[in-house]
Amino acid sequence: MAGEAQDDCLFCKIVAGQIPATIVRQTATTVAFRDINPKAPVHVLVIPKAHYPDAASLAEGAPELAADVLRETRAVAEEEKLESYRTVFNTGAGAGQTVFHAHAHVLGGRGLQWPPG
Repeated sequence: MAGEAQDDCLFCKIVAGQIPATIVRQTATTVAFRDINPKAPVHVLVIPKAHYPDAASLAEGAPELAADVLRETRAVAEEEKLESYRTVFNTGAGAGQTVFHAHAHVLGGRGLQWPPG
């Protein structure tokens, strides 16, 4: 069920403290941690503590929580002293989503070209 922790979800296990992560920020509703396979000098994931499989379901089921995630992307960028950064939500395996728990990637620390990929 959306919003409830999933036993088989890597990010739910990080939220619960069952799997270690390099946490850079934490609020009552979100956790931000360094990506284990960074694609830029700064690559931090911001996740809601509640489980939603992707950004669309998060926005539909808990818009206030989606806003919390977006606010935290900015806070991460400020703490990392990024003048420019990219926020990415991958939705679905075909778009590169590998963990089906909504999360925003905060990428920066180098020039980021468009289109990505």
